Amino acid sequence: MKYCFGVDIGGTTVKLGLFEAEGEGKILDKWEITTDTSRNGEAILPDISASIKKKTEEFQIVCEDVLGIGVGVPAPVTSDGIVRGSANLGWTYKEVKREMEELTGMKAFIGNDANVAALGEMWKGGGAGHKNLIMVTLGTGVGGGVIIDGKILVGAHGAGGEIGHICVNYDETDSCGCGNHGCLEQYASATGIVRLAKKKLGEEMSPTILNKSDVTAKDVFDAVKAGDETAVEIAVEFGVYLGHALANLAAVTDPEVFVIGGGVSKAGEVLIPYIKEPYMERAFFANKSVEFVLATLGNDAGICGAAKLVLDE
Repeated sequence: MKYCFGVDIGGTTVKLGLFEAEGEGKILDKWEITTDTSRNGEAILPDISASIKKKTEEFQIVCEDVLGIGVGVPAPVTSDGIVRGSANLGWTYKEVKREMEELTGMKAFIGNDANVAALGEMWKGGGAGHKNLIMVTLGTGVGGGVIIDGKILVGAHGAGGEIGHICVNYDETDSCGCGNHGCLEQYASATGIVRLAKKKLGEEMSPTILNKSDVTAKDVFDAVKAGDETAVEIAVEFGVYLGHALANLAAVTDPEVFVIGGGVSKAGEVLIPYIKEPYMERAFFANKSVEFVLATLGNDAGICGAAKLVLDE
């Protein structure tokens, strides 16, 4: 039996999985360790290596039977596994591939976490059966992963798929976290939806169940489900920004399916029409048959995609 490991590095925890490298790629075990971001994250990779070594001992796996370790990192990653800065981990320059291989004695395959999650959803999740897809992760920010012909779009600087920083409002004066203005992330992330809601509630005179001083993205879509008119208006604005951005992306990449994930996607199917309708308004005619689905793997998307990085080699 051959095996591989999938690793999803987050700012708080590192998720790890042990997979069979044959058949359907069955998950044999999954677990988490704390992400130690002290001292510029110098302990993160050694901690991962130690955890993997412990797991190989537990399952009595010899190094020669491990095809490799796939790793998703919350930062742009070059094709040779180099990270030139990750705010969440404290890294300024890290040769992740080289260091992981030296620490473990196993081959390592490194990718951006959102891209890797997209690969996971293509393999075992909402995008299963498709080879051309875009995954959109709506969380604290907006992440994205672009898969073309079954392969991740990495780009020259490891920044392929950074869809949260497409400019969707050229008149915006507030700054995005990236330093630019009018990025998709400012309107379609969980924090962006709250921003839209607070602006709407500051202007709105109609009765609403939303509380301006303590509103969340979940509150907005719970209120949409309850038929609250103000919440519906906020959802429409969110959907226009996201749907029009996806129409532009589709004209470039021609996906079969958009997979919607991240914390905001927990609102469920209610999200889809708000995104799909404005998408259809702006989509090039050849891109109108695209599907919109919700991600299904949840927290396992990253480890599954990381394992697939290994299996695809």
